[in-house]
Amino acid sequence: MMVTVALFGVLTLVALAPIAIAILAVPLSGKPNATGFVYGACLIVTLILFLLALHVLLEHPAASTITLPLGLPWLGAHFRIDPLSAFFLVVVNLGSAAASLYALGYGRHEEAPQRVLPFFPVYLAAMNLVVLADDAFSFLLSWELMSLSSWALVIADHRRAENMRAGYVYLLMASFGTLTLLLSFGLMAGGDGAYAFDAIRASHPALGTAALVVILALIGAGSKAGLVPLHAWLPLAHPAAPSHVSALMSGVMTKVAVYGFIRIAFDLLGPPQWWWSLVVLALGGVTAVMGVLYALMQRDLKRVLAYSTIENIGLIFASLGLALAFKAYGMHVAAALALTAALLHVFNHSLFKSLLFFGAGSVLTSTGTRDMEKLGGLIHRMPQTAFVFLIGCTAIAALPPLNGFVSEWLSFQAILLSPQLPSWGLKLMVPAVGALLALSAALAAACFVRAFGIVFLGRPRSSKAGAALETDTNSLAAMYALAATCLIVGILPGIFIDALAPVTQMLTGARMPVQTGAEWMSIVPIAESRSSYNGLLVFVFMVITGMATAFAIHRFASDKIRRGPAWGCGYPDASPLTQYSASSFAQPIRRVFGSLVFRAREIGTMPPPGSRAPATLTVQLRDLIWDFAYAPVANAVASIAERLNYLQFLTIRSYLTLVFAALVILLTVLATWP
Repeated sequence: MMVTVALFGVLTLVALAPIAIAILAVPLSGKPNATGFVYGACLIVTLILFLLALHVLLEHPAASTITLPLGLPWLGAHFRIDPLSAFFLVVVNLGSAAASLYALGYGRHEEAPQRVLPFFPVYLAAMNLVVLADDAFSFLLSWELMSLSSWALVIADHRRAENMRAGYVYLLMASFGTLTLLLSFGLMAGGDGAYAFDAIRASHPALGTAALVVILALIGAGSKAGLVPLHAWLPLAHPAAPSHVSALMSGVMTKVAVYGFIRIAFDLLGPPQWWWSLVVLALGGVTAVMGVLYALMQRDLKRVLAYSTIENIGLIFASLGLALAFKAYGMHVAAALALTAALLHVFNHSLFKSLLFFGAGSVLTSTGTRDMEKLGGLIHRMPQTAFVFLIGCTAIAALPPLNGFVSEWLSFQAILLSPQLPSWGLKLMVPAVGALLALSAALAAACFVRAFGIVFLGRPRSSKAGAALETDTNSLAAMYALAATCLIVGILPGIFIDALAPVTQMLTGARMPVQTGAEWMSIVPIAESRSSYNGLLVFVFMVITGMATAFAIHRFASDKIRRGPAWGCGYPDASPLTQYSASSFAQPIRRVFGSLVFRAREIGTMPPPGSRAPATLTVQLRDLIWDFAYAPVANAVASIAERLNYLQFLTIRSYLTLVFAALVILLTVLATWP
């Protein structure tokens, strides 16, 4: 019954696409009407799907399945809701509902709604279908629909050359990821072609085959999630898309990719091998550090947020790798802790990353720019956006009492259990990855101090920033809802951890201790003698001390009003040019890590005495992964294509000769095949 209702919701979303096309095609229908209808309908449907998934997750009824006479003739289309899919349906539809609410206001500013409205509901439907799919064919078909619909949204503003390049790179990487997933499902299905997930679970592939499946799944899901070095498309595509779509791609679609890896590695393949975790841990740790370092070097606000997603994906995969290690050695409670940390961070990241992209979209709408060097002083012109953006920055920087701290703290609690692992490789690997995650957490705090300070504090650096206005009510409502949820999860995390218990029980055979029964609503990952955290007490302490400090200042400080110029770091000039810029803020970190990670070069030009020309400083950064991994492949393909270009000028006789030769070669291979 549950899965049937979910599929009706998905069908409704798909039906909105032709309806949107029809509304836009009618000359008398204005763009705001089409925008309001499509986004309003998406909001209602996704809220219903969210409540349905939440009911399944909290009430944990038996798994609901259905088989439709679609797809492959001998297979059909299988769909299912179990605790794992229910959790990710919650993530998908909560993020989709928030994006739809935000788009009710933001969508009024779309220059070409006909390029966005038909694809937006299809994109939401595809993400739901990926999570609902219970056979390889339906999964891959839904995965491709998700990729193609999001690609159409990325190139919605096709007049910009950088957007078309972003769409091209994204389409290539999406095709590559789908190919590797296709190969992984083919290996799991075996020669019998058992593509239904129940049949795959019962097949128990050989150890070598299972290991190859994990590697292929890690490549396929990791390319969509943004794991380094498969992240090349992400910082290009996320800024190119409309801001509410960027929020979905970063906060939701990357989590669908995480779901794909979890479904394969934790569910379909059966008991894992311990060394699988080494690969996942290493990729997760490197991804976390590289992502935040890339983010610190950017001037484009949406590119900062896109690279930050890579960092958070690294943290999630590091926790998943740790869960695989614990599960392989039968440490089920520790595996449940690591998996809970990963899943909770999946949920948390979907909240605060969507909030931050909404804030960036509001800034872009009000100022017309994403360049941080041209912003500043927006806290006076967009105070409500600044407030909710600050909450998002605090959450993503993992500062208590907000939700980002809780999931990262749980990850480190799981890392502290690693000495119990019998493998020396893991005993050495896990602390090293823990150090990388700690470094990434510190750099993330610096990154978002920089983002908020440069964008909202100080003086406006351009006339557009000085004339900015607050965003619309619908956009603010979506941002306030996400900000409030970030706070609730941060101060009452035990409720959300307990809600994840059915998922960890299903995948690891254990769960964390019941958290809502702990005193003072603390969370206790293992035992009170080891560690505990109480977000509510931290929040109450911060409120009381803040109010007491404000009261003391107003009550006991001098009542004389003293006015004076703000401290300008020794610069008497009031020009905005004397402020810290985004580049200067990141300069110390760039000089520490830049030469190794980016081959950074700082080229300064000082005019001769008497010259009125300004001094200049040019910073050159290189993306080494692109230069050494992607550029050679692109150059090789271009070179081969150029050499083979003469084939289009052959005669008919030459073409027939080539076809005949190819046929002879293929028949020879088949005849001699052992």
